[in-house]
Amino acid sequence: MYSKYIILIVVFVISYLAGNISPATIIGKAKGVDIRKEGSGNPGTTNTLRVLGKEAALIVLLVDILKGTVMVLLWGHIFGESAAMIAAFGAFLGHVFPIAMKFKGGKGVATAFGVLVALHPGLGLGCLGVVLLAVIVTRRVSPGSIAGAIAAPLLSWWLMPAFVPYCIIMAAIVIVRHRSNIVRMMNGEEPKISFKKKEKM
Repeated sequence: MYSKYIILIVVFVISYLAGNISPATIIGKAKGVDIRKEGSGNPGTTNTLRVLGKEAALIVLLVDILKGTVMVLLWGHIFGESAAMIAAFGAFLGHVFPIAMKFKGGKGVATAFGVLVALHPGLGLGCLGVVLLAVIVTRRVSPGSIAGAIAAPLLSWWLMPAFVPYCIIMAAIVIVRHRSNIVRMMNGEEPKISFKKKEKM
């Protein structure tokens, strides 16, 4: 019994450390930019898009997704579903509260998607559908992220009940991390996102 708990602790710690990997910060430093001091200051995909451009944002998005997906698939394959869920939670917390960055990480949306789709494709893709719908309707990323967070525990209850407690905590963290966005939306100040190329003068 003790060995089982030790295994889960090790899985959590390794997954948490993997979640600490911050591609936005790494790419920013390579370009001479501190992403945490530019734009919104968030080391995530949206701020990377605004500050460093599409290519950098795509890399950040993929790495943030994959670091969660890889941990869940790896540990789930070796030790089963319980380890997969612990890995998912660990990777998510590592992204949002990375010890390597004094616990000031991203908002967790991309990594949350990565762990959810690895745990249950239907759960991850269902949340993604909600996110995309909200983004298309509002033309803003933050409402999509918040909507996806709200949908996650509901879809988890239907598709993967054992993960509901973790999902509720993750959703709450994502929403709290978007509190500044919520304030800006209420004040009509939240910027819209555009993938169109700017016209040259």
